[in-house]
Amino acid sequence: MAPITRLLLALVVVALSVPSLVLAQDAEESDLAAGFADYVEQIKQEALADGFKEETVTTAFANVTFYQRSVKADRNQPEFKLTLDTYLPRAVPEWKAQKAVEMYNKHRDLLEQIGHEYGVQPRFIVALWGIETNFGAFTGGMDVISALTTMAYEGRREAFFKKELWHALTIVEEGHIPIEQMKGSWAGAMGQAQFMPSSFMAYAVDYDGDGRKDIWGSQGDVFASAANYLKSVGWRDDVTWGRQIQLPADFDVSLASLAIKKPLAEWQALGVRSFDGSDLPKRDDIIASVVIPDDKEGRVFLAYSNYDALMRWNRSHYFVAAVGYLSDRIRFPR
Repeated sequence: MAPITRLLLALVVVALSVPSLVLAQDAEESDLAAGFADYVEQIKQEALADGFKEETVTTAFANVTFYQRSVKADRNQPEFKLTLDTYLPRAVPEWKAQKAVEMYNKHRDLLEQIGHEYGVQPRFIVALWGIETNFGAFTGGMDVISALTTMAYEGRREAFFKKELWHALTIVEEGHIPIEQMKGSWAGAMGQAQFMPSSFMAYAVDYDGDGRKDIWGSQGDVFASAANYLKSVGWRDDVTWGRQIQLPADFDVSLASLAIKKPLAEWQALGVRSFDGSDLPKRDDIIASVVIPDDKEGRVFLAYSNYDALMRWNRSHYFVAAVGYLSDRIRFPR
C-alpha cells in the first residue's frame, strides 16, 4: 500500500473514531449529572443528622448545581510539561511584580502591624496574595457548596470533599459569609486567601473585629489569616525563603531533597555557592535543603525552613518559587 494511501486510511479511522469518543464522554457526563439530584438529597439528610440546622441546609442547597467543569478540571492533566524557566514568567510577569510593590505600599501600615503581631514578613503576605488571586481580583466565581458537592459526588475523593463540605456548612451556619457570596474555585478554595474550608476553620482570623472571618472582603482578615497560617506551620521572620544557587559539577543529586537538611557551612564544604558564585551566608542558625525542581541545568535552590512552610500551603516547588521570587521583587524593587 502506498504511503499516501496508508495516511488517508489512518485519517479516516481517526475521523470515524472521534465522534464515538465524544458520544461516550457525553454519555458518561450525562450519567454523572443524572444521579446528582438524588445525591444532594442524601447529603442534605446526612447534614441534618449530623446536627446542622434545617435553615442552613435548605439555604445552602437551594440552588446547588452539578459543575461538570469541576470534574473536568480535577481529571484533566496539563497537555504539556512546564519548566520553572517557562512557569515563572507566567506566574510573575513584570506587571505583577510592579503591582505587588504598589499593593505593599498601599497597605503598608496594616501589613506591618499584622506582620509584627504574627512574626511574618509582610512581603510574603503580599506575594501569596498576588500569586493566589492576583491581589484579590480573581478569587473564583463558583458556588462553593456546588463545587464541593460535585467533587464529593464524583466519588474518587468523596470522604475528603464531604469533610470540606461539612466545614463549608459550618462557616455558613456561624455567619461568616452569606451563602450567595460564598464563592471560590472549582475545588472549593475560597476568597482572597484561597483557603479550603478546613483551612478556614483552622486559620482564618477576624482581624477587623466585626464578628466575621471575612477572607472575601476584609483586607485585615485576609492578611491576618494568611499570616496566621504561616505562623502555625513554623514560619521564621528572621530568615528568607531560600536562595538560588550554583552546584558543583560533581554534586551528588541524591542529596537534593527536602528530607535532607544540613547547615549552610556543610553545603559550602560540598561546593554549593550562591547564584553569583559567592560564598553562602555564614549563619550557624540556618539549616537548609537543596531543591532541584527540574534538573541540574535548570534553576536550583537552597531551601530554608520558610520554604517548607510555603510547601505546607501548596505542595508545589513551582508555587513556592513563584511566591519566593515575587517576595524578592517586593524586597528589592527595580
